[in-house]
Order: sequence, then structure tokens, then C-alpha cells
Amino acid sequence: MVEKFNLDYLFYRERGDFTPIVVMICGVAGSGKTTFAQQLEKEGFVRLSIDEEIWATNGRYGIDFPVEKYEKFKEDAEIKLRNQLIKLIQEKHNVVVDFSFWQRSRRNQYKQLIEESGGKWKLIYLKVHPNDLRERLKIRSQRFDANAAFAITDDILTSFLNGFEEPTGEGEIVIKH
Repeated sequence: MVEKFNLDYLFYRERGDFTPIVVMICGVAGSGKTTFAQQLEKEGFVRLSIDEEIWATNGRYGIDFPVEKYEKFKEDAEIKLRNQLIKLIQEKHNVVVDFSFWQRSRRNQYKQLIEESGGKWKLIYLKVHPNDLRERLKIRSQRFDANAAFAITDDILTSFLNGFEEPTGEGEIVIKH
């Protein structure tokens, strides 16, 4: 999926500029955010993932911790990763943030944080048709790892789609797949 895109074109246009780039990946569950982020990680970006931080710190959803603690653990993980992001920018590392960025206000907060920390942001929106998301999530539901910690049912996906604030006019790069 990611291999067909020219990453040099997207991210390295300004090679003489030593300002670190932070890629914010935006999309609904199943859109390929983690796969895209892992590709950038292979290209030298430091990848930050809330899902993996929760898994590493607290264990498995519904097994090592009760489901009702998930939101608190997610907040804690985001605070930790946000602080790590600031440090990485200050140390001149390129970073990819593997969050969903489903709210415009959250995207704007991170853009401001990145700029204030001395970095440049790129907002990548992975736009996928809902039917394709459903198919991908069926396949993903057979896994049980940090990036598939719980099944996304059709009802949950519908809720995600209804709450998702599609980026428009935010400087986004849209990748349809």
C-alpha cells in the first residue's frame, strides 16, 4: 500500500532544512495508519503509537486490565507520548505519530505543539471507503496484538465514522486507497 507512494516527494523536499518533520496520520480504524507509520519508521522516522504504549505499559485490553480503564490508560499514554514527541523534535528527529487524529481540534493542538517545539508538520489523511474498512477490520479482528487489541464491530465502526471530522483545508495530503 505505502510502497507505491514516493516518500521522497512527500517528506524530503527540503533536504537542506534541518527542521524535523512530524507526520500526523489521520484516518478511521482500518485505514492503514499503522502500516503507513511502520513504512516511515523503516525510512528513519521515530514512530509513536498510543496503542502500543497502552499494550506495553498496561497489557492486554480486557485481559490484563478491565475494559473500563481503557480511556484512562489512553489519556496517560497520550500525555507520555506528547512529552516524548517534544523531546524528539528538540533532538532533531523526524517523527510519525500513529494516532487517529479524528478531531480537527486535536489536529490543531498537535500542529501548534509541533511548531512551538521547533518542528514542521505534515498531515496525511488516509481516506478509505467504509466498505473497504469493514473488510479490513474483519481480517484484523482475527489478530490479537497491540494494534488490534479489541474487535471493531460494525456498530463501533459506524460510531467512528459518524464522529470522524474529515480534514479539509488543513494542509492535508489525502491518500485514497
